[in-house]
Amino acid sequence: MRRVITGGNCGRYVSSSAAAAARINAFTPFDASVAAGVQKQGLSTVVIGWRRMMSTAAEPSSASAVAEKDNKSNGVATGNVEKGEVVVSSYWGIQRPKLTREDGTEWPWNCFMPWETYRADVSIDLSKHHVPKTFLDKVAYRTVKLLRIPTDVFFRVCYPGHLNFLLVRRRYGCRAMMLETVAAVPGMVGGMLLHLRSLRKFQQSGGWIKALLEEAENERMHLMTMVELVQPKWYERLLVLTVQGVFFNAFFVLYLMSPKLAHRIVGYLEEEAIHSYTEYLKDIDSGAIENVPAPAIAIDYWRLPKDATLKDVIVVIRADEAHHRDVNHFASVSFLDHLECYVLY
Repeated sequence: MRRVITGGNCGRYVSSSAAAAARINAFTPFDASVAAGVQKQGLSTVVIGWRRMMSTAAEPSSASAVAEKDNKSNGVATGNVEKGEVVVSSYWGIQRPKLTREDGTEWPWNCFMPWETYRADVSIDLSKHHVPKTFLDKVAYRTVKLLRIPTDVFFRVCYPGHLNFLLVRRRYGCRAMMLETVAAVPGMVGGMLLHLRSLRKFQQSGGWIKALLEEAENERMHLMTMVELVQPKWYERLLVLTVQGVFFNAFFVLYLMSPKLAHRIVGYLEEEAIHSYTEYLKDIDSGAIENVPAPAIAIDYWRLPKDATLKDVIVVIRADEAHHRDVNHFASVSFLDHLECYVLY
């Protein structure tokens, strides 16, 4: 490991262009002309040859084509150096492609890419409620209602809304932030356990691994948005750390014992999230919370208009929560009917 960190392996494998060419010839049937080109052009040509080997696209196999590509890249680098610009490249010599928004401006985010953005379906039914019928449904419903009691008490005591509107805004912001740190856990736990089950049993997941991991990622983006609106204090970070640690381990054990119960609990948690965001919107409409401009990360992630406000952000987040509600209730009823308890394996 120390040799990898200090670059020992790099020197070992690319210490000379001839040695690199010999190793590449051992892996792929390059012809003599390409090998000669590798020796002449050095490490940059080795990288180009390696990219050719890994690519599925057809490229010319002549050394002149390789040299021409190398000369072009060197010309670009030289031009940038003459202009005083800094050429940024990765360890492997491959630059990140230039990404732009729809209006042509440069893409500023590394935490998500343009093809991961979307427009939320705000027409989704927000009033839908799964009536608990079975024993597990009733357990899940009562569990969520009990979990809400200490949450309500904590935020009403620590952030009394009757004092000023700043505390009201912070109370809802911190509540949403806490909610999202918890809501991002079930999708990750479920996706991870289904992934391991698929590996053990050599079976497809029917797309559920990806669906649950995307849900976790979506909830994480909710959190990143809320952090922009409400900068958490040290004691709030400590609270998040404690709650997440307890909830992750509890949900992990619960999912092992009863995935159906776990998904039903998440479905009811999402119903509570819809209620919380609805109350948030009511206070925005009444003027108790200032309708500030939307954070830039939210505008790009949900493809909102540039003049979007906090209200627009809460509306799309609430729509996301409604979608997660339907997915988890459906998972509890249909998806896991044919799966046996994970604890048996």
